[in-house]
Amino acid sequence: MRNFTFKRQLLFVMFMLLGCLSIQAADDDLITKQITIKLDEAGTLPNKIGSTKKYQITNLKIIGEINGTDWCFIREMAGRNYELLKTAGKLSILDLSDARIVEGGGPCVSYHGNIWHTSNYELCMYAFSGCSGLTSLTIPSCVTEIGSYAFEDCSGLTSLIIPSSVTSIGWYAFEGCSGLTSLTIPSCVTSIGWSAFSGCSGLTSLTIPSSVTSIGYYAFSGCSGLTSLTIPSSVTSIDDNAFSGCSGLTSIYVYPEKVPILGTGVFSGCDAKNCTVYVPTGTYDDYWLSEFGYFENIVEFDATGIDKVTTSTDAKELSRYSVNGQRLSAPAKGLNIVKYSDGSVKKVAVQ
Repeated sequence: MRNFTFKRQLLFVMFMLLGCLSIQAADDDLITKQITIKLDEAGTLPNKIGSTKKYQITNLKIIGEINGTDWCFIREMAGRNYELLKTAGKLSILDLSDARIVEGGGPCVSYHGNIWHTSNYELCMYAFSGCSGLTSLTIPSCVTEIGSYAFEDCSGLTSLIIPSSVTSIGWYAFEGCSGLTSLTIPSCVTSIGWSAFSGCSGLTSLTIPSSVTSIGYYAFSGCSGLTSLTIPSSVTSIDDNAFSGCSGLTSIYVYPEKVPILGTGVFSGCDAKNCTVYVPTGTYDDYWLSEFGYFENIVEFDATGIDKVTTSTDAKELSRYSVNGQRLSAPAKGLNIVKYSDGSVKKVAVQ
């Protein structure tokens, strides 16, 4: 009986070793150097790469026009097929900076009985949904719209460059992208869709441009890694639960002189005691009576003349002070008064 048990254990170990060896062999076949493909005609990517290399390439750059046929192939390489089911794809780095999305070819995705095709200058719905193996992506420089669910659950994505041409970010576009640590929203975007960045718990830095006028339902819900938030003066409406669950926030700088139209539970789940809200001088009562009254610490500040983004300059910093006039040896969170060698004095919001 003991001998029989020993044989079973030995066979089990042998099968495990063989399995590990086969996995190692598959990993050894991976192509890790960047492969650059130039397409002279949209729809020809499958012919360029072929089925034998499709699941081996990990780093890809595409130059030229790509349509729905190409898009399906790219997503299979990144781990999801036409119906968003898993594939053996290992693509982790994708550079589309010199590519252009065009209409035509086959459908790019079929999901819940619906079929979508590529359109000119648009990153289609569900473009990379569920491609958790993607770590770095450069979106084509001419894209104007990021479709809904485009990067949903791309949890491995740590680096993403959104081109300045983008004007619209769809619903749930980046939901569940927990690996993203920082993100700059292009200056042409005017609205941020429902749940666009919900569940991006790794985000510690976020820039909302002054072009944004509305922030959708649950737009940043669950972004627990955010410590500081700046709401630009252009924002006129913030929908329900937009920042709910942003439990790491310690400071919020609000620039609109008029309180934006606010939904309910905008800051539900945030730290009401330890987060300070800075509002323009003379607006304390208005903000305290609004959803911002959820916070116990609301402080007025002079929102005019403040550098919200620090840019390089030939002038050197000579001295730095707090708003109370105390000399600072290093930048301190909050408002700093900075004197420069060219004689200028600037108020800087340090986050």
